[in-house]
Amino acid sequence: MASSSDPIILAIIAVSILLLGAKLLAELFARLNLPVVLGELTAGVILGPFYFGGLVQIQPNLVEVNDIVLAFAQIGGIVILFVAGLGMPFREFVKGGAASFTTGTLGVLLPFFGGLLLFAGIGFGPSASLMVAAALTATSIAISLETLRDVGHLNTPEGKLVVGAAVVDDVLAIAVLSVVVSLISNTQGTIGFLDIAYVIGGVLFLFGILLGISIVVGPRLTQAKLWRTPGSVEAIVTALFFGMAALAAAIGLSPVVGAFAAGMGLAGANVASRLRDYVEKLQFIFRPLFFAVIGSQVNLAGITPEVALIAVALIAVAAVTKFVGCGFPAALFLKSRTGGLTVGVAMISRGEVGLIVAGIATAAGVVSPSIYSIIVLMVVVTTIIPPILLKRMARAPVSIKDLPVNNGKR
Repeated sequence: MASSSDPIILAIIAVSILLLGAKLLAELFARLNLPVVLGELTAGVILGPFYFGGLVQIQPNLVEVNDIVLAFAQIGGIVILFVAGLGMPFREFVKGGAASFTTGTLGVLLPFFGGLLLFAGIGFGPSASLMVAAALTATSIAISLETLRDVGHLNTPEGKLVVGAAVVDDVLAIAVLSVVVSLISNTQGTIGFLDIAYVIGGVLFLFGILLGISIVVGPRLTQAKLWRTPGSVEAIVTALFFGMAALAAAIGLSPVVGAFAAGMGLAGANVASRLRDYVEKLQFIFRPLFFAVIGSQVNLAGITPEVALIAVALIAVAAVTKFVGCGFPAALFLKSRTGGLTVGVAMISRGEVGLIVAGIATAAGVVSPSIYSIIVLMVVVTTIIPPILLKRMARAPVSIKDLPVNNGKR
């Protein structure tokens, strides 16, 4: 009979408590018109081994986040990135055009270099600075789209630009994540320009291979007529994206990159809608568990006044660089200051990739627990900002100067 100290029993208890707490608080946050991901994160902060982020000392721990629980969280990250890729057909990514590409690219570059300069200027080492910078790059597509839908801007020109830019944004952010992880893993001492150029070229080449395999193999392997028994297509798809995640890890990339490539490869398949229904059900379990586990590792007790100032600075850099990087080019392409403001605000929210970067950085020992907590706080605050600002902007009167130009007339 298993003892109470058996890691498997402890993992079962932790998964049960974290999943239940995540769904309960997600329901509460939804009723408060707040993103449910914040409720899931908060559940982990409250119920995790630190209890209320370390602000309350209670013994013994109800939740023990051991290697088995962390493995569940990693599976959750793989599922989340597969779903993200499944919502981004490669054809749509290519068709995004100059507006989406420019907006998405600047929305990655400015936050990355802003975060890098901030942490390097404070005195952190290259590995920690790169990881924090990578956490600032990706926009949360789900949060941005839900916010735009709430204020009735989803089908407007600025809403469509946000969708296209977010696709470019996430692809580049995944590439940045792979570059940073490879640099930290494979370089010794200082990190030079040639190291960066070499890794970027290698990462893009390897990502291209993964994407090519997914595009060629995925749709053929999942043809519904090949499989007659119930659930076969879904099982094959699960094996495929986990296999691609393993392949990515084997060639030196993050496993989530392989899952993302598998999703993009299958996004245009005939069974894509069926797959989306299936993985949405997978997310019912793994998404809240992933965010709850992330939240469970937040230790607010370790945040000193000095660290709090760093958190404020990081949040400011995260918001301003994403707003400027996306809003300025959007205003030029849309020929509308209001449209540019809408795009800039909608793209501020961070999400899954930022939290995944925080988890990877902590597991690798690159960042301290206090810096990990700062990254999570940055994600939380930047997630709250867009719904509040966009709802206020939607109620504000529109000036005639902000209307887009049409045939040279207002």
